[in-house]
Amino acid sequence: MIKRFKVDAGFIPCPVNEGDELYPNGIFEFNISCILEHIQRNPTDVALVEITVNDFYHGFSSLNESQVELADMSKPVVLAEISPGKSNLIDGHHRLEKARRSGVCTLRAHKLTAVQHLRFLTSERAYLSYIEYWNGKVKQLRQVSRAEHCPNG
Repeated sequence: MIKRFKVDAGFIPCPVNEGDELYPNGIFEFNISCILEHIQRNPTDVALVEITVNDFYHGFSSLNESQVELADMSKPVVLAEISPGKSNLIDGHHRLEKARRSGVCTLRAHKLTAVQHLRFLTSERAYLSYIEYWNGKVKQLRQVSRAEHCPNG
């Protein structure tokens, strides 16, 4: 069963230093630099999986073409579980685009669970909004599950 999150009154947003790479996903902003540092220091903490490129390619509004050409597809992209069971690409857009253009079907990815990526949110507002968002998704899933198990009421 997917669990709801409880607000941690002691939550401390991930600090943002000059030069850090950030990824905004709506109100949720992740410090990619800190995520990558964490993965490098703790390589077994985050699942390394193989993903299908087309599962995560939804067209990109703007990409730097020279970065697409230089992208190193051997370096894993990064996914974050944004809602229960659903992950978004938060780092590696140029690599994914290069793979798509090159006809590469799969890439390796570091896949962070919701619990793992919470600490990389850069503001308390984003953290609180994320908890509310996640819990709302859990509630929806539970309602759907109940309806499927008890279709008459």
